[in-house]
Amino acid sequence: MIRKLKSGGYRIYSRKKNPKTGKRRNLGTFSTLAAAQKHEKAIQYFKHRGG
Repeated sequence: MIRKLKSGGYRIYSRKKNPKTGKRRNLGTFSTLAAAQKHEKAIQYFKHRGG
């Protein structure tokens, strides 16, 4: 899940909320939407690959 920040950057958050804090985990902050989308694709690849 990518969200735009007030500063103009983009941050990737986990899809599930952390049960302990009730918030989503920060998975990285990027200056451009394209960079954030590229990294999110890499996260999904490794998540389903098991590596």
